[in-house]
Amino acid sequence: MPTGVHIRDVRKQLFDAAERVLFRDGPSALTSRAVTTEAGVAKGVLHRHFEDFDAFLAELVQDRVARVEDRAAVLRQAAGRGTVGGNLVTALTDLFDPIAVGILGLVVFRDGLRARLRQAGLPGVPVMSQASAMISAYLTDERALGRIAADADVDSLALALVGTGHLLFAGREPVEPGAIERVVDTVMADVVQRRLP
Repeated sequence: MPTGVHIRDVRKQLFDAAERVLFRDGPSALTSRAVTTEAGVAKGVLHRHFEDFDAFLAELVQDRVARVEDRAAVLRQAAGRGTVGGNLVTALTDLFDPIAVGILGLVVFRDGLRARLRQAGLPGVPVMSQASAMISAYLTDERALGRIAADADVDSLALALVGTGHLLFAGREPVEPGAIERVVDTVMADVVQRRLP
């Protein structure tokens, strides 16, 4: 790219490029050169906007965390509508898109990135922690509405759903049709309040 050409919203352009690389090639292929090449910008552009590559990745993860938090509001609005299982299946399927799974791989394998995320106030495994909180809050709302058992341990249910969902979606091969529905049905079987005919 010629120097002196103004790039509009360069951060978004770089984040979008990183997501395309993650989707196409996986976390091991995500390098600063791969991002700038995909974005069609000079390598120095990334380093003008971010202290280093881990700082770039930390902001990419924070962007994904913000998306999970936005989804949490949508899921909570679904409480009392549809079925509990259907709402959970939709939430988990949306949550574990290939980009989110790739980002989780980055967090697990890059020590510098995890350190940056802790400094930014994101302990644990970002995205997974927010996902668990999202599911727990939704199940709390459903419990208050009487659609799941009053003694349901919503935090443990959320961990089981998010952890199992991640295992299902973490492979490079497509998830078998109906797999997430079976997981949700199994985890929630003893707590969903069934309506009598």
